[in-house]
Amino acid sequence: MNNIDRKILDLGCGNSKKENALGVDSNARVNPDVIHDLNVFPYPFENDSFGEIYMDNSLEHLNEVIPVIEEVYRILKPGGFVKIIVPYFRSLWAFGDITHKKFFTVRSMEMFDTYSPIAEKYDYTKARFIIEKIVFNENLKNRIIKKIILKLANKWPLKYEVYFSHLYPLDDITYYLRKPINL
Repeated sequence: MNNIDRKILDLGCGNSKKENALGVDSNARVNPDVIHDLNVFPYPFENDSFGEIYMDNSLEHLNEVIPVIEEVYRILKPGGFVKIIVPYFRSLWAFGDITHKKFFTVRSMEMFDTYSPIAEKYDYTKARFIIEKIVFNENLKNRIIKKIILKLANKWPLKYEVYFSHLYPLDDITYYLRKPINL
C-alpha cells in the first residue's frame, strides 16, 4: 500500500507513529512519511482525505489550536473521527515540559462542538464536530486509587474538574470528535 493511499493520518507522530497510518512530523529524525510543520497552513493534503486522524501529545506543542483544528476538519472525511490526546491542565506533565504552549480542560474542545452553546455563542470557527466522548488517562497505567478516581472522573468529567481535580490531578485527556456527515 502506498503511503498516500492510507486513510489514517497521524499528525505529530514523533517516534510512536500509529500503525498503518501516514505519519506527519516536522522532525526528520523521527522518520515521518511526510515532513511538515503543523504550524504552517494549509497542510499538504486534499479536502476530505482521511477517515481517521490522530494527534497524540502534539496539539499542545503548536502555536494556535483553532487553525490546526480547522485544518483537521478540512482534511477529514464527513463521518470521520479525530482522536486528540493532550496533557490535562492540572497534570505535572502539562507544565513540566517547557515546549508545551497550550493547556487543556474538559471544555477545551467545546468551541468546535456542534451541540455546544459555547460554539454557538462565540462562533470563532466554522469547524464543527460532535464530541463523542472525553476520557482521562485512557492509555496510561494507573494504580488502584487512581483507577477509582478515573472511574468517577470519566463518568462525570466536568464535576471531577470543578470539584476534585485540584485535589487529585489526572495526567492526560483524550477527546473523541466526529465530523458530522451533514451540517
